[in-house]
Amino acid sequence: MRFEGIYTPAITPHREDGSIDRDAFVAHLESLMAAGVHGIINGGSTGEYYAQSMDERREMATLAREVTKGRTHLMVGTVAIRLEDSQSMAEHAAKIGADSILVGSPPYSVPTERENALNALAIDRAADLPIMLYNYPGRMGINMGEEFLDRVGRSRNFCAIKESSGDINRVHLLARDYPHIQMSCGMDDQALEFFAWGARSWVCGGSNFLPGEHIALYKACAVEGNFDKGRRIMSALMPLMRVLEQGGKFIQCIKHGCEMMGQYAGPPRPPLKPLNKDDKRQLEQTVRVLKTTIAQIVAE
Repeated sequence: MRFEGIYTPAITPHREDGSIDRDAFVAHLESLMAAGVHGIINGGSTGEYYAQSMDERREMATLAREVTKGRTHLMVGTVAIRLEDSQSMAEHAAKIGADSILVGSPPYSVPTERENALNALAIDRAADLPIMLYNYPGRMGINMGEEFLDRVGRSRNFCAIKESSGDINRVHLLARDYPHIQMSCGMDDQALEFFAWGARSWVCGGSNFLPGEHIALYKACAVEGNFDKGRRIMSALMPLMRVLEQGGKFIQCIKHGCEMMGQYAGPPRPPLKPLNKDDKRQLEQTVRVLKTTIAQIVAE
């Protein structure tokens, strides 16, 4: 399987009491597909999977498949502390007809590379679907190193890796030594560099509320090969990247961004709290400038 384009890790809208607003979730997926994103990820960290019960995770994956089936690619997240929970999500993804699964390292336990590879291979056997790996040592505590990649590479299902380490040397390693594993950008402020090194896809939380602007960068770099244009678009996006990453308010910013665009998102689940007025104002100003600038670049 080839992963091409913008893959959006969809938010989960919540009511004020913390319950999931399923109608708003469906409306949000419809808006993403209408905007032209190339795939939707259900059960990613942007969707607050960690704050959901396993029943909720399976239910939302099923709902996402019902909405997207025959219309766009659906990837289902399987990350969990317990292997049994990851296997359960993988089995459910296969049962509902998902197109692929997202497999990360189990948080907190800090396994060795061999142990982590065996964990990933066990999840693979539970689904037998195309897999995008998720390397995020900042959250998981470990890196998917060369021993890990060599071991999982024995299965044809490990097709791609979302690289979120922030280490540009990892981009070089993957591009040069593991060309058979497609590299997907998972570090938003390095998107231009990923595309320059051959990445063909970008998993980006900001595309929840600015899909067109993220698609514009992908098209400029990966489709047109116009990196002069790409640099200009990336320069316009950089202030947003700084706002999203500052102070650990990524999910809150994504949700407020969706509200700004007319999509109900609601509050995050505890322990997270919504943005304060100053943070909202900063995000709104940043987005106004960004949209105007990128619209001008695209129109030229």
